[in-house]
Amino acid sequence: MKVTVCIGSSCHLKGSRQVVEGLQTLIAENGLKEKVELGGTFCMGNCQNGVCVTVDGNNFSVSPDTVEDFFKAEILNKA
Repeated sequence: MKVTVCIGSSCHLKGSRQVVEGLQTLIAENGLKEKVELGGTFCMGNCQNGVCVTVDGNNFSVSPDTVEDFFKAEILNKA
């Protein structure tokens, strides 16, 4: 599973660093380091919402407040 988080300036201001750190922690705590490839990229062209995150090519809008729910719904349940 490939998870990519936007780290461009707009998403950075919306908390992309906290989203990345939250995902790193949740992936490690759930023993998914071998199944989930977490990466970053610059602008993904979806700046109007929260931090843009893709999971296997599907776009999601995530914030530091919703990262745990996002992880449970889109990563943990599918890994």
